[in-house]
Amino acid sequence: MMRVLELIVALVIVAVLGVVVGVIMPSSGHVERSLVIGKDMRQVYDILNNFRRFGDYSVLRQYDPKIKFELSGNAYGPGSELTWSSDDPKVGDGKLTIASADPAFFKVNETANQAKIIWNLDNSWRGQDKHFTIDMERQGSRHQLTKVTWAYDVAYGFNLVDRYSNLYIHGDPDSFIQFSLNNLQNVLAAVPNTDYGNLIPYIQQTQPTPVLLVSTSIERKGGLAALDDATATAVKQIQDAAKKLGVNVVGPRVIFTTNYGDQNYTFDVAMPIDATSLTVAGQTQELTPAQPPKLGDEEPADASSAPAAASSAAPVAKPAGPKPGDHDRFGRLIVDDNVRATLAFGGPALMGVWNGTAAGVPQTREMLKAYAQTHGYKFDEVTNRLYDIEVQPEVKDQSGAVTTYAKYQVYLPLLGDDVPAQTPEQAAGIPQPTLEPAPAASSSAPAAAGSAAAPAESASAGQ
Repeated sequence: MMRVLELIVALVIVAVLGVVVGVIMPSSGHVERSLVIGKDMRQVYDILNNFRRFGDYSVLRQYDPKIKFELSGNAYGPGSELTWSSDDPKVGDGKLTIASADPAFFKVNETANQAKIIWNLDNSWRGQDKHFTIDMERQGSRHQLTKVTWAYDVAYGFNLVDRYSNLYIHGDPDSFIQFSLNNLQNVLAAVPNTDYGNLIPYIQQTQPTPVLLVSTSIERKGGLAALDDATATAVKQIQDAAKKLGVNVVGPRVIFTTNYGDQNYTFDVAMPIDATSLTVAGQTQELTPAQPPKLGDEEPADASSAPAAASSAAPVAKPAGPKPGDHDRFGRLIVDDNVRATLAFGGPALMGVWNGTAAGVPQTREMLKAYAQTHGYKFDEVTNRLYDIEVQPEVKDQSGAVTTYAKYQVYLPLLGDDVPAQTPEQAAGIPQPTLEPAPAASSSAPAAAGSAAAPAESASAGQ
C-alpha cells in the first residue's frame, strides 16, 4: 500500500513540476537563419513575393518528390496562396499566404535598402499565429548583394503541450528555413545578373501571324552597322519575294534571336504579310507554325562539300536538296533559296519596351528573362525564341544627327496554361515608357522605363 501511495505522490509531483515548467516556459517561439545572396534585392524580393518558384527552392520537394502544389489567390504579392499535400507524414498538408510585402514592389529600387515579406503558415506544427518573416537588406560596396534573414515565429498561448514543442523549434522549422534558404540561393544563381528595376513589362496575348523570313548571321565586332546592313539586305529579299508571291508586307520588321554568342549573332529577319496561304512552285499551301527539328533531321549538305569520288568510280549522284515548295527541317515553307514562310507568334508573351539604339535590345532581352524567372513565368528560348519589333524607326535630321530614337518592343514567349493575365506592373496601372521626342544626349540612349510614372500610393501591389 505504501508503495502505491509513493507512486501516486511521485506522479503528482512530476505532474506539478511539468505544469510549473510549462507555465514558466516562453509563450512564443522564434528561430531565424541568414544568408548573403549575390543578387540585386529586387530579384530576391520578387521571387519571394510570389509562390510560383516555391517548389524549386523549398525543401519540401526534397522530402517528398511526389508532393503536389496548388496556387490560388493573387498571382503576385499579398493575397497569393499556396497549398501543398503529401502522403509523407514529415511533409503532410499545409498552406502559405503572403500577408504583407513592404515596401510595394515598385518602390524596391536602388534607393530602398531594406524590404520585408511575411508569409502566414497553416500546417501541423503546434501553435497559433505561425508565420515566416523574410527580411532583406542591400549589402556590398555597390549594393549588389542581398542579406536575407528568414525567421519563423509562433505563439503557444497557455497550451502547455504547445509550449513544450518550443524545445523542438530547432527541428522541422529550423531545418525548413536553412535548407530552403540554401536552395533559394541556388535557384537565384541561374537568374541573369541584371537589374530590371526600370523595366515595365506587360503580358500580351499575341495572335498567329503569317510572315516571310530570312536567316542571317553577323560578327558582333561589326556593331550596329553590320546589324543594319544584314537587316536591310534581308528586308529587301523579303520584299522582293512578297512581290513575286503577290502578297503585301503589312507590318514592321521583326528579329528573332537564334544565338547571341560572344563572337557571332545569328538571327532571323521577318516581316508580316497579309496571306496565310501561299502558292509556291504551282502548289498552294497553308502556313503552319514552325516546329523544333527532330533528332537527326538535318538538311542535306551541299554537294560541293562532299568528298570527291575516286577517278575510276562511277559518278556519284548529287543528293536532292530542299527546293521551293518543300519544307525545311523546322516545318517552314521554302519560298526560295533564302526566304521562308511560316506562322509566327501566337500565345502569351512578356513584352518590354526599349527606346534607344538597337544596342539596348540585348540588355532588354536579358531583363525579360531575369524578370520571368523571378516571377515564375515559364519559357523556352530554344523552341520559342525571343524577338523584337521595331515599331518606330530612328529619325535623323539632314546632318545625320539623331532627333528621335527608335522604339523597340521586345518579346519573350511564355509557356504553360497558368500564365497570369497581367504582370504586377500591368495590374498596378504603371504605364510603359513612351518614345522620347529627342535624345537626351548624343552619347546615350534614354532608360527603358525612364519615362514611366510610378502608380498612385493607393495602387494595389498584390495583383
